[in-house]
Amino acid sequence: MTQLSQRSAGVQLHPTSLPAGRLGDDAYRFVDWLAAAGQSWWQMLPLGPPDRARSPYKAKSAFAAWRGLLADPAAPVGEDEIEEFRARESFWIGDWEAVADGRKAVADQVRFEREWGALRAYASERAIGLIGDVPIYVAPGSADQIAWPELFRSGEVAGAPPDALSESGQLWGNPLYDWPALQRRRYAWWTERLRRTFALFDVTRIDHFRGFVAYWAVPEGASDARAGRWRRGPGRALFDAAAAELGELPVIAEDLGVITEPVERLRRSLGFPGMVVMQFGFDPEDPHGPHRLENHEANSVVYTGTHDNDTLRGWWESLAPASRAEAEQRIRDAGVEEPEPWWSIVRLAYSSPARLAMIQAQDVLGLGSDARMNVPGRATGSWRWQMKPGALTGEHAKRLRALTEEAGRLQ
Repeated sequence: MTQLSQRSAGVQLHPTSLPAGRLGDDAYRFVDWLAAAGQSWWQMLPLGPPDRARSPYKAKSAFAAWRGLLADPAAPVGEDEIEEFRARESFWIGDWEAVADGRKAVADQVRFEREWGALRAYASERAIGLIGDVPIYVAPGSADQIAWPELFRSGEVAGAPPDALSESGQLWGNPLYDWPALQRRRYAWWTERLRRTFALFDVTRIDHFRGFVAYWAVPEGASDARAGRWRRGPGRALFDAAAAELGELPVIAEDLGVITEPVERLRRSLGFPGMVVMQFGFDPEDPHGPHRLENHEANSVVYTGTHDNDTLRGWWESLAPASRAEAEQRIRDAGVEEPEPWWSIVRLAYSSPARLAMIQAQDVLGLGSDARMNVPGRATGSWRWQMKPGALTGEHAKRLRALTEEAGRLQ
């Protein structure tokens, strides 16, 4: 399997954005397309049961997969399969069973494991690795909070301070961890969460990595996140505890937002690659920013944009004149001009020293802002984009493969 120590490229597409919105034939076709396009990675968002707004970052369980992803939700499941799964996943399945549909909930997890295992094996045979996503927090009222109330605090909820994505910050509302309580239990809950993740994915992105150093705590009932304050996180102790049980941790650290030297020091000490985003890299007033191409490092993942960003086309069309002028100059200087400016940004990202380059499927298709996956801070209307059947063509694959090879990212 391709490792993050080699130059490579991938595409981010959540299974809900496949034409049918679930696993099945569309997922296998997408794997075939990735292989034809010279890609090494398929990155997804969290797979848990989403909330009413369809957010996978507020899943009803940090361990269970969503039944809505099943290609065949009525597939027969044997009693022996249910009991074997319950024994193997005993840390969490009983808690999920208690808040979901009892034995049917366990059967659904067996079905998911069956479908997922087949898809992952198919991808592996074609040298495509799967990258997952672990939200740092669990959802309010989730099976996790109900089953382990002693691991969570009261009086404050999770959020993020004001930044480039939101002037009032982000009020997520998730319960905050009682880190001393987790420490007394040797971070067993987090170790099991990562164990489950690595059973499904080759690599995982850990969302809001900076929260392990210090996290933004917002008073319960606040109207937005500006009333929050920083509180101290567990540092590397959690990761040391997990590594002692699981071995090497194949993790990408999402280190976006307000990043301080202690956050960088923790990431570097753990050896985790961080993230840089091309859309943040053309601010004339931020010449030393980490997202500028000249400041990229090899041990990182360069994204054209994440699920929280606009599509490349939408971003380009709304770009401030000074930033657009700088981006156009960078494109000319690098000799990566394409007829469509979003493809020029893809080529620019591919030229980064970052070992892994990730683009969104929407950007391969050149879609505008109506195809954006999420708008941070907006409670409704996100997480709904679906690709049309046959949208990704052989011509798209041929074009992307040529750029991948040109940048030395073809495996």
